[in-house]
Amino acid sequence: MQLKISDEAAAWYQSEMELTEGNSIRFFVRYGGCSTVQKGFSLGVSREEAEAEIGVQTNKKGITFYILEKDLWYFDGHDLVVEYNDTFGEPEFSYN
Repeated sequence: MQLKISDEAAAWYQSEMELTEGNSIRFFVRYGGCSTVQKGFSLGVSREEAEAEIGVQTNKKGITFYILEKDLWYFDGHDLVVEYNDTFGEPEFSYN
């Protein structure tokens, strides 16, 4: 599995969550919501320091974006791609 963040999406997170170089963003599984990969679950985002059990990570603009090993089941073998949607003015997730 890969975690891909576009430069525009990374800039949005940096601005909206007041991130500076060295900060971390965690993508995690939440119960409830709507997803194309897992019914009854959705993806959450929080500003958290990276933990030791990282399953996949990437770095953009000095920010570490990561998913813990225990949450990889949610992606069912898909990559997570986070891009910026100009129409809605926010990031959007796709699973490849």
